[in-house]
Formats: sequence, structure tokens, C-alpha cells
Amino acid sequence: MKKYIILSLAFSSILASCKKEGCTDTAATNYNDEAEKDDNSCVYAEPILTYTIPKTYSFTDENGVSTVNYSGQTERLQQLREMVVYMKTATSTSVTSQQLKDMFANTNGNGNGAFSFTSTKQLKDKCFAIDQPLFENFMDSIALVSQDFSQTASSGQAGKLITLDNKIYLYSQNGIEYLQLIEKGLMGAVFMNQALNSYFSVSKMDVDNTTNLVGYNYTTMEHHWDEAFGYFGVESNFPSVIPTDFWGKYSNSVNSNIASNGSMMDNFLKGRAAISNNILADRDAAIVEIRTMWEKISAQQAMNYLTDAANSFGSDQAKLLHVLSEAYAFTLCLRYAPLETRKLSNAELDAILAKFGTNFWNISLLKINEIKADLDAKY
Repeated sequence: MKKYIILSLAFSSILASCKKEGCTDTAATNYNDEAEKDDNSCVYAEPILTYTIPKTYSFTDENGVSTVNYSGQTERLQQLREMVVYMKTATSTSVTSQQLKDMFANTNGNGNGAFSFTSTKQLKDKCFAIDQPLFENFMDSIALVSQDFSQTASSGQAGKLITLDNKIYLYSQNGIEYLQLIEKGLMGAVFMNQALNSYFSVSKMDVDNTTNLVGYNYTTMEHHWDEAFGYFGVESNFPSVIPTDFWGKYSNSVNSNIASNGSMMDNFLKGRAAISNNILADRDAAIVEIRTMWEKISAQQAMNYLTDAANSFGSDQAKLLHVLSEAYAFTLCLRYAPLETRKLSNAELDAILAKFGTNFWNISLLKINEIKADLDAKY
């Protein structure tokens, strides 16, 4: 009797192992109605969108009232814009580091009288604490260099130079254009960092998305997404309208290389529409795409400026120092790409930045091409 039971079990086991394998899920595109045992081979079609994604960054409630608000970001963009205008005067007059620091911290709500408008926002408190003295040191440097605005720059001598196409730039004794380090640096330390690390973080995204904020017609999650979009600094109908500064300008500058305009705008639109329809998986997918592309924009722009530097080497020293300063600043911006998606480790990035050296007058064409190769290998 025991022998019969054992044989019977063995026969059953053989029959089970002979069952035809395949996809047994009727929802899969490769469902096999003859399969008796699932082999984990099921393939599923891309989900069909159950919501509408608008063509422009315009979102409204059921009454047609806009639910978009990123006024704080618009104010910070304007603050940096006016700082840049002030710094550009350093080629013809001395500027003060205190005025720049007052603008940076928005002292008294109007940059201590330097801004053309009042605001409760500031740039300084949106930087990492460790970055605040870095930018203030840059401001000390440009103020010091501006005292030599009437001098002709050379290695060891601060002053200004004129490019072959008659553009004037102010350089330190080490050939650094501090205006670029401040402007592009803050584009990374504030705009890029706040959008990608702060507003796209779990603490800012996994928040209430059912109840409107008191006094407003949008949820906390919708508002946080809008604020991230605000830091990208483009119009609601980008790329039909191209900005003249900041990230929107540079996205367009590298668009022919990496198709950045459509990618950035499409994913900002997709993510916001997904939030309004509570499809959070689509929101999260859009976050990954935006983080990845924003980093690529910075890397590609650094690469473009390095190419300009190589092309200017030995023929236009003024332009060489200018584009080299911009290349350094955009490379510096890469540190603000989130670690989850960033192509470069901190050590790798530091190694690339070190190759620029501390005196741009001394950089070689070989070193410029080495930096290009390093970036190209990653991006």
C-alpha cells in the first residue's frame, strides 16, 4: 500500500511538471489560453492615460480659475537678474561687496535699497549653509577686482579685456570672471538645488493632495510642483517663447544636442497633470526625467563652453577666460543634481573641477580637452 502511494505521488509530480508554461494573466498582451502554469513571462501594454495633459503650463479648477502659483520663485529670479545687472557695471566702476551681500540676503526686503521691488524672499537662505560663505567670498572677490576696472588684465594683474568681437569682461589676477561664478553658481545652488532636491523630495511631494490650502484653490502638492517649475524660469508656453537668461535660456542653447526643451516642458506638464489627477506613479516618473535632463543641460553647457575655450585658445585670450569661467560654473552646478540620479560621484566631480586649476591663465589646451573627455565619458 505504501509503495502504491509513493508511486502515485511521483506520477502526480511528473504530470505537474509537464504542465504547459506561459503567461496566464488575461490582462497581459501575451496571455496564453493554453498555458496551465505561469512562467513570469507576462508583458503588459503601456497604461493608457486617463487624464489630459495640457500643451502649456496652465492648470485650472472646475470654475476655470488658475491653480498655478510660483510667485516666490519669480521674485528670486528677478533678484538674481538685478544682481547681474549691478555686477556688469564692474567693468566701468567699482562695486561693493556689501551691496551684493545685501541683495543676496534681501536686507530690509528690498536689497537695502538696491532692488527695484520689495519682497519677503531671498536667495541666501535657499542655499545650503556651507555655500553661503562661498558666494559671499565670490562677492568680496568681484568687488576687489572691480577696483582695477581701468587696468588691462594679465596674469597676476586684475582688470578687463576686450574680445575679438568687442565684448568687455572683468577678470581677477588669476583670470577668473567672478560674475559668472556668482550668476551660474546661484542658478545651481538655488534654482536647480531647490527644484530637484527640495521640492521633488519625498518630504515635499508626499504631502496632502486632496484639500486645498486655506485661502487658495490648489493643494500643497500642486503648489510644491509649481514652485519647482518656477525655478526652471520659463514662460507657461515654453519653448514657443525662449527666456533670455537662466535655465530656460541654456536649455534652449543645448536643445539641438539633447532635445532638452521638449523633455523638460513635457515632463513638467505631465507631472503637474498627474498630481491633479492623483496618478502619482506618473508624477514620480516625470521627476526622474526632469532630474536627469536638468543635469544633462548643465553638463552639455559646460561642454559647449569648453569647446569654445579650445577654439579660442591662442587667438582670443579674453574670450578664453570668459568661456572657461562659464564652463567652470556649469560644472560646479553638477553638484546640485540629486545623488540618486547624478552621473558623477562627489569625488569624480571634485577631480574634474581640480583640472581647471586655480589660475586660468595657465590652463593648457591639453587640460581643456581632458576635462571635455571626462564629461563626455559620463554624459
